[in-house]
Amino acid sequence: MNLLIVDDHPLFRDALAATIRLAHPDAVLHEADGIEAACAVLAANRSIDLTLLDLSMRGVTGFDGLITIRASFPRIPILIVSGHEDPRIVREALQHGAAGFVPKAMDKATLTRAITEVMRGALFLPPGLTEATTPAPRSKKAPLPERLARLTPQQLRVLMMIRQGKLNKQIAHELQVGDSTVKAHVSEILRKLEVISRTQIVIDTASLDFDQIHNTHPA
Repeated sequence: MNLLIVDDHPLFRDALAATIRLAHPDAVLHEADGIEAACAVLAANRSIDLTLLDLSMRGVTGFDGLITIRASFPRIPILIVSGHEDPRIVREALQHGAAGFVPKAMDKATLTRAITEVMRGALFLPPGLTEATTPAPRSKKAPLPERLARLTPQQLRVLMMIRQGKLNKQIAHELQVGDSTVKAHVSEILRKLEVISRTQIVIDTASLDFDQIHNTHPA
């Protein structure tokens, strides 16, 4: 079993690794303190079976880290281990491709069970969070996860940079592509997300931010 722990707190990574080794002493553990480092580890170690990901890390907004890893490594399941327990955040994480969700307040046995279930191909939610699987109310537009699913991996990367306020030239430089290519991606993003401007992209994807979810109450 090859596992990747992604968390920017060394003490928590150590605690998580110790818990995993108690149940799986032969497990090979890799660690990363951010999304960029996680992608580098995943690219260099194609044998990794599961990623354990903290949603809240330095330089990461909302679900951007989860989406980035999913876009680049769609075949590797991701188990969220997070301090957030809001059912709406859990539901959004599942809709964005997480294979399970474990609050950091849960006990070691729950984490061990979560890893086992996800490795078997099952979806894991601890007791008390099963309501997170209840679908959110539908709007006139397709739900955001469905619209995001229309984007290619490269378009998802461009979307993240738009959300960061970067201009087309900056995006082109980072992706090492031409300005015309970026413009084509932006046009496709607008079409697939059913919006008409970059500003609306940011507004429509605001639900990817935890603060927005916490401050929005169901109707």
